[in-house]
Amino acid sequence: MLTADIPTRPKRHFIDEDLEVKSWSQIENYFQSLLDANIKSVSDLEQWMLNRSELESVLEEEQAWRYIKMNIDTRDEELSKAFHFWVTEISPKVAPYSHKLNVKVSESPFLKELDQEKYHIYLRGLHKTIEIFREENIPLFTEMETKQQEYGAIAAKMTVEVDGEKMTMQKAAQFLKDTDRSKRQKVYEKMSQRRAEDVEKLDVLFDDLIALRQQIAKNSGFDNYRDYMFAAMGRFDYTPEDCSDFHTAIEKEIVPIIESFDAGRKNKMKLEAYKPWDTSVDAEGKAPLKPFEGGEDLIDKSIRCFERLSPYYGQCLSTMKAMKHIDLVSKEGKAPGGFNYPLYEIGVPFIYMNAVGSQRDLVTMVHEGGHAIHSFLSRDLDLCDFKSTPSEVAELASMSMELISMDTWDEFYSNEDELVRAKTEQMQKVLEGLPWIAAIDKFQHWIYTTPHTAEERRAEWKNIMQKLGSSIVDWDGQEDALLNLWQKQLHLYEVPFYYIEYGMAQLGAIAMWRSYKQLGKEALSNYDEALKLGYTKSIGEIYQTAGIEFNFSQAYVNELADFIKAQLNR
Repeated sequence: MLTADIPTRPKRHFIDEDLEVKSWSQIENYFQSLLDANIKSVSDLEQWMLNRSELESVLEEEQAWRYIKMNIDTRDEELSKAFHFWVTEISPKVAPYSHKLNVKVSESPFLKELDQEKYHIYLRGLHKTIEIFREENIPLFTEMETKQQEYGAIAAKMTVEVDGEKMTMQKAAQFLKDTDRSKRQKVYEKMSQRRAEDVEKLDVLFDDLIALRQQIAKNSGFDNYRDYMFAAMGRFDYTPEDCSDFHTAIEKEIVPIIESFDAGRKNKMKLEAYKPWDTSVDAEGKAPLKPFEGGEDLIDKSIRCFERLSPYYGQCLSTMKAMKHIDLVSKEGKAPGGFNYPLYEIGVPFIYMNAVGSQRDLVTMVHEGGHAIHSFLSRDLDLCDFKSTPSEVAELASMSMELISMDTWDEFYSNEDELVRAKTEQMQKVLEGLPWIAAIDKFQHWIYTTPHTAEERRAEWKNIMQKLGSSIVDWDGQEDALLNLWQKQLHLYEVPFYYIEYGMAQLGAIAMWRSYKQLGKEALSNYDEALKLGYTKSIGEIYQTAGIEFNFSQAYVNELADFIKAQLNR
């Protein structure tokens, strides 16, 4: 049986055991040593790659902790300084060395003696990284990363007052599930007004980021940042044209289903106009689902939920809890969002959330838990690069767990009616999320291939929402909120072009769940074997190992949508 014992940090072979990074001078020698190394055989080359990977693991983990701590408390200036020191003083100096080390590998006479099957994906990515590297981009990356952090700081300061209490936007959003319609409207309008205060600030920030990104692309010989990012993200398995096909498939196959959901809700609620504050409340007037009380309850129930699927899954979360690698509860000053951050040296990731007690939090927890299991299953792979999976694979791990875990959600809901409600809501949201994913991705393609003003950007977003938004939702009186809705999506600011992966992985997750319904434990075994591969195989091969297809054609989207509809009608 698989186990996940509480680990100690593996013994270092290349880096000093007691290294604490306080300055660049402390680590430059390691890079220089790698650069100067005399590689005399293929075994020397492999050992050299292991040494480099150890250095990368140490540095990535240090950066990770600085990022995590800064996000937990954005008000602590020292934590912010520590992260920004890394971004401005360490990362820019690492970049040219990384390039030189990549070149050293690519020019090694022993390269052809490496196991080509084992290293194919690694070498493919390495050659592409060399191809697009430009030294003049290093200060631009630093500037871009610094600017990207401004978004989190702006968003973290957004608060509204509800019932005399000042609260984060995440916490206030819970009132959009309140059965009192006038209260929902009031809270929605307060949130919209608060967001409106920062529209111009976020527009200026986004314009600055676009300019930086386009310059990076031009420096690397690309016409635009979209094409550059397809190369930088190692998108070897699909093209911008494939993305466009995905957008069309979602518009044709999924949007009509969403509109049927909305029309049904509107009729049930007996509304003349179905407004944006009506989309989250229970259509039958039932109180919002409350699956847990506080962060401790959330993690303990999640552990039991995972343990019943596989003792190993439960143990993964238990390990993280014991090591305090979990921070779940929303509080003032904490940056928005949720993530699982891999920690490549210790091999135990960190889960970060802003839980407020909602059903959505349950889903986020099992989602990030899926990522965590992925981290555990791939932690023993030799190289850092092997563990760093493309998002199409990483999100398959997490989104599949959202659906598979529904079998054990009775840990959260002892009441059968509430359990059915929670599952129904989740299945609907799986489909509801796809048009938004397609919209954000379609928007990004346009942003970086079309010169534009802030007003033109809003007009294009409106066009996209007319195709990929629900026509049942009535935005009269809320036109500005709709035009600026994209500003809520942190990915546009912080991780550009990282979003369509959620859509592709969502299709994979539905297929994985279908397989689980058919094969049970055998499907979980396939899932484990796929995740153990890390990034040592192509996306298609990893999906194949999981027993599913990497496919986002209109016919396949239709097939998976039909499966969800059949589950909803049971």
